[in-house]
Amino acid sequence: MDFNDIQNAWNNEKTDNIIVPDNLSKIQSANMPLDKIRKNLRKELFGQILALLVIGFLPLHSEFPSRLTGPYYFIYGIIIAISIYYLAQLFLFYKRLDKAALTTKDSLYETYYDIRLNMQLYKTFTFVLAPFLMIYLAGYLFFKNHESIEILNGNFENGKLLVKVAILVITILLIGVFTEWWVSFYYGKYAREIKKVIDELKEEK
Repeated sequence: MDFNDIQNAWNNEKTDNIIVPDNLSKIQSANMPLDKIRKNLRKELFGQILALLVIGFLPLHSEFPSRLTGPYYFIYGIIIAISIYYLAQLFLFYKRLDKAALTTKDSLYETYYDIRLNMQLYKTFTFVLAPFLMIYLAGYLFFKNHESIEILNGNFENGKLLVKVAILVITILLIGVFTEWWVSFYYGKYAREIKKVIDELKEEK
C-alpha cells in the first residue's frame, strides 16, 4: 500500500467519535452535576435504610394498638421485600455512576439515560409503596379508639368516615406531588445540566 492509499483510507475513516480538546472539556464539565447525584444517592441509601429501621420499631410505642401489631408486621414485611429490591437497584446504580468516566460522547449518553431510567424507578418505587403506607395509616386512624366497631355498625355521625377518606385521598395526592418535586430537586436539575452538555455537543456536529 503506497502513501496515496494510506491517505485515502485515513480520509474515509469516520470521525464522529473523535473528541477534540474543546469537546472533551465540555464532556468533562458534566462531572460536577454527576458528583452531586452521587452525593444525593449516598444520602438516599443511608436515609432509607434508617427509615426502614425506625418504622420497624413503631409498634413498640406505648400508644400503638396491640391488636394491630400482627397486621402491622405483615405489611412491614411486604414493605421490606419491596425495599430490598429497590435499594439493591439503587446501590447498583450508584456503583455504575461511581465507575463512570465521562471521556467520550457515548459514555455521556449512557450515563444520562441511566440517570433518567433510575429517576423513573424511584418514582415507581414510591408509588408502589404508597398503598401500603396508606393501609397502615387507615388502620391506625380507624382502629385506634375502637372506631372500627362504630364504622362496622354504620355509625358515621359527624361525617368522620368521609373526613378520613378525604384525608387518605389528599395524602396520596400529596405523596405524588412530593415525589415529583423530590426527584426533580435532588436528581432532575443535575440530569438537565448533563442534557444541556449533550445538546451543546449535538449543535457542534
